Amino acid sequence: MTDFRVIPSIEQLRQRADVRSLEERYGRDALVAALREAAAALRGVIARGDPAPTGEEGAADHLTRDAATRLGRDFEPSLTRAINATGVIVHTNLGRAPLPRSALARIAELGAGYSNLEYDVTRGRRGSRAVHAELLLIRLTGAEAAAVVNNNAAATLLMLAALAAGREVLISRGELVEIGGGFRVPDVMAQSGAILREVGTTNRTRAADYSAALGDRTALILRVHPSNFRIEGFTERPPLAALVQLGARFNVPVAEDLGSGALLPLVPGEPLVQDSLAAGAGIVCFSGDKLLGGPQAGILVGRRDLIDRVRTHPLMRALRVDKLTYAALEATLTEYLAGRAATDVPVARMLSLTVRDLEPRARAVAERLRARGLEAEVIDGMSAVGGGSAPGIELPTRLVAVWSRDRPAEAIEAALRARRPPIIARLENDRVVIDLRTVAPDEDGLVGDFVI
Repeated sequence: MTDFRVIPSIEQLRQRADVRSLEERYGRDALVAALREAAAALRGVIARGDPAPTGEEGAADHLTRDAATRLGRDFEPSLTRAINATGVIVHTNLGRAPLPRSALARIAELGAGYSNLEYDVTRGRRGSRAVHAELLLIRLTGAEAAAVVNNNAAATLLMLAALAAGREVLISRGELVEIGGGFRVPDVMAQSGAILREVGTTNRTRAADYSAALGDRTALILRVHPSNFRIEGFTERPPLAALVQLGARFNVPVAEDLGSGALLPLVPGEPLVQDSLAAGAGIVCFSGDKLLGGPQAGILVGRRDLIDRVRTHPLMRALRVDKLTYAALEATLTEYLAGRAATDVPVARMLSLTVRDLEPRARAVAERLRARGLEAEVIDGMSAVGGGSAPGIELPTRLVAVWSRDRPAEAIEAALRARRPPIIARLENDRVVIDLRTVAPDEDGLVGDFVI
């Protein structure tokens, strides 16, 4: 029977080469704590009479392995890389838009040292972070000015607080949407201090409905793009130009929340930011990490006088973004300005892929899976835009359907998730289906090498 005397001291263990390696990686304090926990657990095993390692060397090996396991668990980041094989391009649960390589390089460059975030190098004095990304946004959208905050809900809140606090905002009943996470437009408006004034009905709202509600207390006409739902049938919605014309008669600006923020016509029916501004919207807000394909951000573009009021509002400091967000956003916008977005911005590239592009990749992955003992075939399917963007819009794709004669589909799907990095697929008709539209080409091998 093993006794407590076989357990070496902490200092004895620290002399081992493998333990010194752990100390270099995790630090002395964390290592000592892990070794003490491992030793306490081993004493418990011995006290209960359970099978235990024999001899000092066996006990030392056991404690080292146990400590390494504990340290690995404690130091493992909760946020990890995952492979998105669902075919949902802007997958909110999986981090939305993957960044362009140029954005990652800019983050590494600017994150490693100091920057001119709020310093005017030319004049040698304090500057403003609001200038970053502005020129690029002006050139891409035709706006007079731009501002950036931490997400589009923040952009909407700030816009309403700066332009309509204590006054009325006209909005169609059909646009009182709920966005991701249970956030509702009426609740956001209430927090801004603006007064909600509903016009029209759920399915039909006309310009005359807005006209009848306009008054001395009206600060804004707000138009919200219903990006996460669709009303079909007996519907009517006035064009943006009609609302702009109406607002101009009463000197009331029109604000539009576009949500997804498309700059390229890659999704049928999805409005473009530059088109809304060209139609006369005074201010437009949208997301940076949806169809734009950049970092999480809320972007406001429009008339300079309106953007200036947004920038000087006290909430701006609470909602502003950091240097890394600006770095990633500028790099992403540069890809658009250079005409490279369709190939170099991952979201735009995924949206542009055709069945013909995906077919050979799907067949290669299916062949590799069959070589590893799974059943696999390539079938027709549909990808989704996701992220609350373009409801009902699906993209034809080619799926790799995977199954096993002796394992249920749920077990295969769970085994994929257990991989490092986890592979997130979906279940259809008692089979696992893999959509390579949302898998980077250099990740195909990781998917194809899967073995249960």
